[in-house]
Amino acid sequence: MQQTVRLTAAQAMVRWLSVQMTEDGERFIDGVWAIFGHGNVAGLGEALHGIGDDLPTWRGQNEQTMAHAAIAFAKGHARRRAQAVTASIGPGATNMVTAAALAHVNRLPLLLIPGDVYASRRPDPVLQQVEDFGDGTISANDCFRPVVRYFDRITRPEHLLTALPRALQVMTDPVDCGPVCLAFCQDVQAEGHDWPEAFFAPRVWRIRRPAPDGAELADAAAMIRAAKAPVMICGGGVIYSGAEYALDAFATRFNIPVVETQAGKSALAQDHPMNFGAAGVDGSVAANAALRAADLVVAVGTRLQDFTTGSRTLFPQARLLGINVAAHDAAKQGGVGLVADARVALQALSSELGDLRFEAADPQARAGWLAAVDAHCGRPADGLPTDAQVIGAVQAAAPDGIAMCAAGTMPGALKLLWQASRHGYHMEYGYSCMGYEIAGAMGLKLARPAREVLCFVGDGSYMMANSELATAVMRRVPFTVILTDNCGYGCINRLQAHTGGAAFNNLYADCRVEAQPQIDYVAHAASMGAHAVRARDLADLQDQIAAARGREIPTVIVIETTARPGPGDGLEGAGQFWDVAVPAVGGTETLKQAHARYLEQIAHQATIN
Repeated sequence: MQQTVRLTAAQAMVRWLSVQMTEDGERFIDGVWAIFGHGNVAGLGEALHGIGDDLPTWRGQNEQTMAHAAIAFAKGHARRRAQAVTASIGPGATNMVTAAALAHVNRLPLLLIPGDVYASRRPDPVLQQVEDFGDGTISANDCFRPVVRYFDRITRPEHLLTALPRALQVMTDPVDCGPVCLAFCQDVQAEGHDWPEAFFAPRVWRIRRPAPDGAELADAAAMIRAAKAPVMICGGGVIYSGAEYALDAFATRFNIPVVETQAGKSALAQDHPMNFGAAGVDGSVAANAALRAADLVVAVGTRLQDFTTGSRTLFPQARLLGINVAAHDAAKQGGVGLVADARVALQALSSELGDLRFEAADPQARAGWLAAVDAHCGRPADGLPTDAQVIGAVQAAAPDGIAMCAAGTMPGALKLLWQASRHGYHMEYGYSCMGYEIAGAMGLKLARPAREVLCFVGDGSYMMANSELATAVMRRVPFTVILTDNCGYGCINRLQAHTGGAAFNNLYADCRVEAQPQIDYVAHAASMGAHAVRARDLADLQDQIAAARGREIPTVIVIETTARPGPGDGLEGAGQFWDVAVPAVGGTETLKQAHARYLEQIAHQATIN
């Protein structure tokens, strides 16, 4: 006779999650971020309290930023571990939709458990319920459907018997990996049920490594043998596969230059002789020159975002080989796909190619570029420093730190200029979500406690979401925030000017306000318990970074920067076209000139999908 145990649905959920293990013997779901409301406090709240340290609970300040912290934790673990986030129904739930989209775009595991309406419909409508006049089964949580990989609504306790394994299967699948939403009806959370004891047996989740199809492998090897000047693009899939050393060996053995995406940067350290730097819109002279000259581009673990391809203007002359665990990504832009795990594919190709070796890599181009970066970032500031000068100062003070960021001008500048050690870079640029930075730094430090985490954030992103700074203080999670203050949205102001627009509504000086704001970021950060200082200059910035290493709380260093230069801050020859549509009709000469430049550039775009 099957043995059973009586638990509420919420108690069953947390007990099951607590015994889902990685191959390294750790919980796959590290713990649960929670803000309680009437939709989850009585059910899940009681269950989480009861399970204690077997599945720890942490309280954040905002549902979206709690989820950002969980996403950064998963990214810091290369998708080998994850965290859950629970919120009440209504605004608590919908606050997490942006974070779900961020995880979806970046292919990162995240378990979202929003409370939901009453399955019984006894108190209908319940507080915060969003009613659909034409469909009684709809709730606010249906907003998650387009931005998660798996959605389920738990309207019966026994639904968990299938929903929970499906959720973990998605989160540990190398192809489908992404966020999961289990909308948990609040009355069901509290219902008792007799559960099979076998359901709670510990389980180890192994992440598959699909091997390549033989015919596809032969085709890929033939393409490489036929090439004269191949270049490899390193995407985030290289890191998620753990293929860093396989890429190193492959590029070195065959003498093929490697260029980086935002997600793939730091799979190879910048000092690796085959690392030619960033590709695309925010790319290096050496990387983009190699791509323009390439007759074969081998895209490994990347979804070929427009920033990587220069909106399809950078290498239209080259054949494209896509090595990717997801067929959807492997065949993009008319490429020939090799569908497999990146590490397995590179090792298999290496065996196929034998003693092949190319002479295409130009070490002088790489060395010249890095020398230019050193000189450019190391120059003294004449007035307010640029982003490049701030990056140079931080690089000198913490060369082995992990630089992390998310939105604005700084991601492009960091991709271009930061000379990362291996795994010394963490960028959320799939969704480029302002407000990820502070929470993301906390989640990253939780994942990588031994590494120094350097959070670059502009004043605009800081104003959007800074409250998890207080959480990091409470939990004693130390990291260093470099808050660059350029008095508004400097990045989009530059784009506005580049596309022929007038300065409008981005910098505070160009906004319709009665008085210009005077925001004391040092006092604000200090009020949440962080150690906060204002750097007088670049030398003081370096001193403050060194001093931060002895603290057990976050340090926020505010430094004023200029709003005017762009990502390269005047470094000539870097970058590539980015397709941002310019109005075809307008009254100013500046706009007409910008539109003419735009038409000239889009004429070079490849059209193969």
